[in-house]
Amino acid sequence: MRRGHVPLRTCAGCRATVPRSTLLRIVRPPEGSVEVDLAGRLPGRGAYVHPVADCIAAAVPRAIARALRTGITAEQASRLTDRLLELFEVKEDT
Repeated sequence: MRRGHVPLRTCAGCRATVPRSTLLRIVRPPEGSVEVDLAGRLPGRGAYVHPVADCIAAAVPRAIARALRTGITAEQASRLTDRLLELFEVKEDT
């Protein structure tokens, strides 16, 4: 039986290559801001990260800025981290 193509992406935090559907997309739209792309369809350069605290902490701000080819201020990084943790119930290791 033939299976369909599964797009793979690399997590900016842990650098693991996994199916795109398991990751969150962060996008830099043409106007230059940095946003979380819930639908995965906004135009602009994208970066992907697992919805876990360790990957988010490792990716923001340096790896995300490198993937998006832009600079991220401390305020933008703080806002992005808060937004990611707010949108998704991040399960911390217990």
